Amino acid sequence: MTSPYTELPGRAFWRKGVVERTDIVRSDLYIPKFPITRKHRIATAGSCFAQHVGRTLRSAGFNVLDTEPGPRVPPAALNAHGYGLYSARYGNIYTARQLRQLLQEAFKGLKPAYPVWEKDGRFYDAFRPGVEPDGLPSEADVLRHRAQHLEAVRKLFSSLDVFVFTFGLTETWAAKCDGTVYPTAPGTIAGRFDPERFEFLNMRYGDVLSDFRAVGKMLRTLNPGIRFLVTVSPVPLTATASGQHVEAATSYSKSVLRAVCGALWEDHKDVDYFPSYEVIMTQTAQGQNFHGNYRTVSAEGVDKAMGLFMRAQGVAEGGPSEETSETPDSGAEGSRDEIDELVCEEALLDAFAK
Repeated sequence: MTSPYTELPGRAFWRKGVVERTDIVRSDLYIPKFPITRKHRIATAGSCFAQHVGRTLRSAGFNVLDTEPGPRVPPAALNAHGYGLYSARYGNIYTARQLRQLLQEAFKGLKPAYPVWEKDGRFYDAFRPGVEPDGLPSEADVLRHRAQHLEAVRKLFSSLDVFVFTFGLTETWAAKCDGTVYPTAPGTIAGRFDPERFEFLNMRYGDVLSDFRAVGKMLRTLNPGIRFLVTVSPVPLTATASGQHVEAATSYSKSVLRAVCGALWEDHKDVDYFPSYEVIMTQTAQGQNFHGNYRTVSAEGVDKAMGLFMRAQGVAEGGPSEETSETPDSGAEGSRDEIDELVCEEALLDAFAK
């Protein structure tokens, strides 16, 4: 009787696929479901690891959209104020719930609870508190700033071909009155924690899957033919409010997110999964893909993950993709002259000049 394993490729076996693998970058750990080329308009969002995808694609000449490019100052100053990290200045979007909420706010007029937080007489956007490290002078300034941001979000998500999203966390904090979620706990960066107003949530598999499917439905309506590339951040939790040990809580969070990505990959032809999590966490690396704090992914680890992605997509190290003859569609990116000045641009330029 023939074994059902007889005809399987080497990548299906631990010994051949892992133990005998000499170079993960040149391995077949990732076989793309569909190509991503320079002609595609690409948007990125998610947890911090999504920044590496966008940065690598942009440096290789891919058309990574940016509808909030910011003023002309050095990259370090831009990044410190949330510019140039993702395709819009939304900061880290750790959960699928937060992403769903952003799209509902931008396209359906959702009015989330407690949108402005205060600290030491300065005011912050509760949904991206880190993009203005020193806050803004008034609540009205924050609301005007956010209105401009939502316009940039509408522009971005109304014109794209590929959406790259990195799932980061299952844990979040929410407003008790309507379920509004926030990227950080009130009082961490700004605001004040009030147990009468806010509560801790730890999303389950069904919650995350339902949220991202709702995101997919909205984006497919806006962009028929859109494709999704999903990943899971390998970065462990800094802290947990779940009551578990932080290591167990991290395992739970990443397991749920990886299971969701698996279901999306299985159920949708237009959703691909890139195993950046597996590249960084592989046992063959013996922990060398992290720095000494066991949280921060090393540059070598990032290079391995993105090297695998680029080679699998037909882009050799330092070489052109198959679409070298294509001129990138300007799409939602536009020129800096076409982007409305943001509230904080003058302040950022002044700060840098000092």
